[in-house]
Amino acid sequence: MERKNAWSSCSADELTKVMQLCEDYRKFISVCKTERECVTESIRIAEAAGYKNLDEAIKNGTPLKAGDKVYANNMGKTLALFCIGTEPMEAGMHILGAHVDSPRIDLKQNPVYESNDICLFDTHYYGGIKKYQWVALPLAIHGVVAKKDGTVVNVVIGEDPSDPVVGISDLLIHLSADQMKKPGANVIEGEALNVTVGSRPDPNETDTDKKEKVKSYLLSLLKEKYDFEEEDFLSAELEVVPAGEARDFGIDRSMIMGYGHDDRVCAYTSLVAMLDVTAPKYTTVCLLVDKEEVGSSGATGMHSRFFENYVAELIALTAGTYSDLILRRCLKNSKMLSSDVSAAFDPNFPEVNEAKNAAYFGRGFSFNKYTGSRGKSGCNDANAEYMAYLRKVMDDNNVCFQTSELGKVDQGGGGTIAYILANYGMEVIDCGVPVHNMHAPWEVVSKIDVYETTKGYIAFLKADH
Repeated sequence: MERKNAWSSCSADELTKVMQLCEDYRKFISVCKTERECVTESIRIAEAAGYKNLDEAIKNGTPLKAGDKVYANNMGKTLALFCIGTEPMEAGMHILGAHVDSPRIDLKQNPVYESNDICLFDTHYYGGIKKYQWVALPLAIHGVVAKKDGTVVNVVIGEDPSDPVVGISDLLIHLSADQMKKPGANVIEGEALNVTVGSRPDPNETDTDKKEKVKSYLLSLLKEKYDFEEEDFLSAELEVVPAGEARDFGIDRSMIMGYGHDDRVCAYTSLVAMLDVTAPKYTTVCLLVDKEEVGSSGATGMHSRFFENYVAELIALTAGTYSDLILRRCLKNSKMLSSDVSAAFDPNFPEVNEAKNAAYFGRGFSFNKYTGSRGKSGCNDANAEYMAYLRKVMDDNNVCFQTSELGKVDQGGGGTIAYILANYGMEVIDCGVPVHNMHAPWEVVSKIDVYETTKGYIAFLKADH
């Protein structure tokens, strides 16, 4: 059952829409390189579309009715948008759930040191990465520094054309005989992912006996621009990411290369789909969550109760009363698309895929009935009835879709947030945009797949059954 290439049926009018959507997306991931930046920008976009802060409604006891649009911001790293439907909350919701964290390199709490007249930042990588891919690249630093007086300083270094960039050095090929004998996982060790940030001694220092003059100068520059001290690194969240904008990829401009397609391409398409909904039958939800790349743990991960708590608040504000039974029925009766990317078939590495059950560029967005690894370990396995329901929704709305697995059975695997929401008894399936170079500093997606994913998400949210 080979699926058709979506480009082949794309009209001139649709092609214009494809390119405009993807240009907007390209700009989004170019500036949103951390989970905080994604949430901040998504709130700005949502508020421009008429969404109000749910916390204000809770504080004031403002009743909510069909058509009302609200958002819930959890610690600046997780976001939930709701558009109230005409059916009571007890009837369930239609949920799109993506994550906005991506593999990266984090600064340690005590990161700054000088060695042999070079100033470096000590780091700890976040999520599943091939460490060797992160060396000899222009890198940027994004994040926040929280000071003891309560102020929070936003830091971005390396994105403005006038900014310097930073990076991690690699061993020159002339001296790498021993290094090249190591297995790929050990070519670069985790503790060797130290970011070079300076090499110039403080030009204003007159004390010839003073130690660490390069570090001293670096800290003075940070103090001058961002007004924080070395000790403030203890309460900082600074992330090292690839520097530069996402770019059109391919001579035909059919693809986008950028940092963080996993999973911001599904986050953005989910957001766009959510904003297209105005008067749904069932309350619609767009969830943009943190910490998926490290197990969805913590207060901003999907394992926390933030979503359940805000749904409880919605029930109280829409029904005028609250009961735990209504909450349980609401969650159980809900339907969800776990909006996460798929691994696209790569002609350079065909051996890791089973061709009939792989996702391909250009054939629309992909449903993964189950993820997990090997014997479906750790998966959410959607039932056949739900898959049939979604097939009809997509076909009724002329959405190009495909189905896939994450590689050959014994090759490896992966997981998403799907199984966490499935714990409530709701219908859940993984689906999203196929990606090349997944978890590399620069990933690639097909523009037509981004467009078809958006169409599919809209069709799902607006489904009246």
